[in-house]
Amino acid sequence: MSINRRKFLEMTAALAGTSIMTTTMPWFSVFNNPAPFGMGASDRIRVGIIGVGSRGRALCLNLLELENRMNMKVVAVCDNYEPHYERAIELTHGEAEAFLDYREMIDSVELDAVVIATPLHEHAHMTINCLRAGIHVYCEKAMARTLDDVKAMYDTHQETGNILLIGHQRLFNPVYLEAMDRLRKGDIGPITMLRAWWTRNTDWVFYENTGGRGTALDRQRNWRFYEEFSAGMISELGSHHFQVANWVLGNQPLSVMGSGSINHFTDGREVWDNFSLVFKYPEKIHFSYDCITSNKHNGMQFQVLGNDGTMELESNLQFEEFPEEPPSIQGLIQNIEEGENETIPIGGATWIPDTHLRLGGEYISPGYELDDTLLYLEGFINFVRAGSAPEKLTMEGYNASTWTLLAEEATKTGKEITLPDKYRI
Repeated sequence: MSINRRKFLEMTAALAGTSIMTTTMPWFSVFNNPAPFGMGASDRIRVGIIGVGSRGRALCLNLLELENRMNMKVVAVCDNYEPHYERAIELTHGEAEAFLDYREMIDSVELDAVVIATPLHEHAHMTINCLRAGIHVYCEKAMARTLDDVKAMYDTHQETGNILLIGHQRLFNPVYLEAMDRLRKGDIGPITMLRAWWTRNTDWVFYENTGGRGTALDRQRNWRFYEEFSAGMISELGSHHFQVANWVLGNQPLSVMGSGSINHFTDGREVWDNFSLVFKYPEKIHFSYDCITSNKHNGMQFQVLGNDGTMELESNLQFEEFPEEPPSIQGLIQNIEEGENETIPIGGATWIPDTHLRLGGEYISPGYELDDTLLYLEGFINFVRAGSAPEKLTMEGYNASTWTLLAEEATKTGKEITLPDKYRI
């Protein structure tokens, strides 16, 4: 299915000015009202990229695609790992200035914006230095490794007035746009629970031949395994869905409880290979979340459970709570009632009351297959050109990042954790 941008713009235009757009996702209005610009060099948005690893490479490719239609240019790239430094030069065909130190980059090149895709523990100081240098920032999720650093990033954004956006790309996903509209209209009735999971069967090793767990090279390259640098799957995977839960409910949690362990990948890594969490929200709503790296059977999903139906946001499906029975089953029941069946074939989940029900599903947003990361970066460039972005977009990143770190604390302490007052904004 090809990208259908026209349909997407029709959808956002239809929602423009409605309460769902203005209160829940005001950033989507930028696609129907982009900041005006000329095509001259003086109108060009100059972008730098800090970190060109696996995620940074993808972001770089998206930005290069936007160069063709947004009068923006990747003018500088930076990575302190030689192979990635060389990769950055190759991706930009040698047209961007390349650096091994981001501080030299922001001192040497005139930049309007940067995209930061470095390991989590480096986000805070890089973001703060760029904001103070007058540069707008798009930083990959989650914001930082500690609550103090998360707050410092936000405070610097407030003090400088420069844009700070965090890369939770589902905020720009057309399926979520449609789903949020349906939820606010009550399509599945009152929301009573959220459930989500992310299950994979992978050792999560990005770099081989590092000398093994614990070596300096392994700590640098496979940084996701080490507590000093990462909260593991909690920050690298779970933070996406924590943001979605906050967004769907229009609130942040009251508390979080959880448990985690390493029960399969006992290779020297320091972060959990499985964990389970329960977030408590206002209105007595709970959000349960599971993550595992040793079994992929359940895949990835985010469910919104309402009294009248269920939405599965990751698979773009909506289910009625009480769908009509399929014609084949209706016919079989009729035959039984009329005595035309001597033997009743029993088998399969349909015959067992209250088992997993997949009947009545329909697409939430049919006909859409847009790259949400590309849309987010397009929005970011437009916001940079305008000089500001909706504060709610920044707050989505902030709240998701704080509760990611609180979820980690819950798994380590076994306690019910709340957000300290000093981090409330």
